[in-house]
Amino acid sequence: MKRTLILTSALVAVAFGAQAQDKTVNLLSWGGAYGNSHIEAYAKPFEAKTGTKVSVADADNPATPLKAQVEAGNVTTDVASVEYADAVRLCDEGLLEELDASILLPAADGTAAADDFIPGAVTDCFVGTDVYSMILAYDDTKFADAKPAGPADFFDTAKFPGKRTMRKGAKFNLEFALMADGVAPDQVYAVLATPEGVDQAFAKLDSIKKDVIWWEAGAQPPQLLADGEVSMAFAFNGRIFNAAQGEGKPFKIVWAGQIYEMEGWVVPKGAPNLDAAKEFIAFSTAPEQQARAAEFISYGPPRKSAAALVGNIEGTDVPMGPNLPTFADNMTQALGSNLDFWVDHDAELQERFNAWLAAK
Repeated sequence: MKRTLILTSALVAVAFGAQAQDKTVNLLSWGGAYGNSHIEAYAKPFEAKTGTKVSVADADNPATPLKAQVEAGNVTTDVASVEYADAVRLCDEGLLEELDASILLPAADGTAAADDFIPGAVTDCFVGTDVYSMILAYDDTKFADAKPAGPADFFDTAKFPGKRTMRKGAKFNLEFALMADGVAPDQVYAVLATPEGVDQAFAKLDSIKKDVIWWEAGAQPPQLLADGEVSMAFAFNGRIFNAAQGEGKPFKIVWAGQIYEMEGWVVPKGAPNLDAAKEFIAFSTAPEQQARAAEFISYGPPRKSAAALVGNIEGTDVPMGPNLPTFADNMTQALGSNLDFWVDHDAELQERFNAWLAAK
């Protein structure tokens, strides 16, 4: 009888393993260094632990194809990485599955996940994975004497000549323009909430419009810098960090005027592998995995207990901490993206931006 039970248990274990190997999580990410952090810190360890395959695809902004999939009734994605404002908007439109915070793993000391995340990192349809920022970056070889030190310098083409590159959109650029025009970070959204403030931001953008090359994919700014097409970029900090640290490019990051925001996981309504998706989200948002991801790319973990777990930059003996947007010294002149503002005003301001861009 004992022999039979052992054999039966073994057969059950084999069958379970086979089922796990048949399971898949279809992950939609951003590609590049950021996408690689998802693969190394989340996908590979999850596959090793559970036997569930993680199939990774990339998009310039995963929110766009995700919305199209759900509206077309042809959902192939299980989990997607999106910006916070996109998550709120998609959730309000009924395009996302709701995520119960009880599925998330507690901190090592037993603190519930909901209490371990920074405020706003867990919502009805969103679980934060990282804090990233838009920063001023420049090619150090282009400026022998004075170096750019903040938003005003980005707009000063007389003192700092050369083309610039900025993300093609209203968000981030309007705030950056106001800071360049002397508006204090803690006043930016109060000013931008007025018609006069919007006019002020666009007037500032007008001052360098002819000197801007607009980017849409996160990989473009470091490439434009490397090719010498621009001398400065307003770009994702992680992309610039990876080019400087990993590829030895002479790029410098200016933290003054950084605009930081969260990205995280969402699950589209009708995800084909819903249970596996939730299991993946629970695993990948544990403090240890978030800390591990931060070692591959310089985005800060939104779980409080993860900060102390972040070690050295992957493959080096250099601490990652000072390269994170959330590092104390990097936050002194920072602006936190007002997510509610963009949920309410994104459509109208993007429409105005598109019209402004098209105008000669």
